[in-house]
Amino acid sequence: MDVWVQRALLVLLSPLLLAQGRHARRVTPRLPEPGGARSGREGRGPALRLLIAGDSAAAGVGVGDQRAALSGQLGRRLTPHVDLHWTLIAQTGYTTRDLLQRLSQEPAGVFDVAVLSLGVNDVTGAVRTGAWLAQQRALVLLLQQRFQVQHVVLSSLPPMNEFHALPQPLRWLLGARARRFNEALARAVEAWPGCELLSTVPVRDAGALAADGFHPGPSTYAAWAAQLAERIMRSLPAATAGQQAI
Repeated sequence: MDVWVQRALLVLLSPLLLAQGRHARRVTPRLPEPGGARSGREGRGPALRLLIAGDSAAAGVGVGDQRAALSGQLGRRLTPHVDLHWTLIAQTGYTTRDLLQRLSQEPAGVFDVAVLSLGVNDVTGAVRTGAWLAQQRALVLLLQQRFQVQHVVLSSLPPMNEFHALPQPLRWLLGARARRFNEALARAVEAWPGCELLSTVPVRDAGALAADGFHPGPSTYAAWAAQLAERIMRSLPAATAGQQAI
């Protein structure tokens, strides 16, 4: 749908959408971030320094322990092939601007690969597409310059039109905005050296969403980690990429 049509509908429906947003926040269960390690070293093989950063999905909300979250699932797929040094910097509610500010305050370091999960809170916070892209670009440059990241993998926004915690028409509108963000990011990333966009494949089984109907469930984290592991291994030097397939 044309962006101007969406904006017109947003204005017309704004009283209803605001009421639905307040209601959804009030009745949706607030799931905690899972416990468990947020950094570590494990595996054998060539060294790989990995940063996972972003919002509540990066933080693993929706499962009970980091071992079942993105960090744990991704680590299990990588450690048979590499000596993995990993760090998780993520927090519920983080927007792209929030993560940019957080990483600006972190000590400079060195990572080979960074995996990002951002955008849902920018969508719900009514951040304009152009402003969001500018923040994403600034974040990528920070990772490359301050942390010497060679390969940045940006994860696409999930299909928010399928988040059953959200009532209609709020769900439809946020889903349309998420699609617009994804389309704009896909075009932009083509011109950003050292970056790629992972267009995640939606999981549609009983474990796809957590109990709150909003965050990833176990099977979504597993599928996401499998896709990321394949991309990360493909980006490594030939000696590493030629090892046994994941």
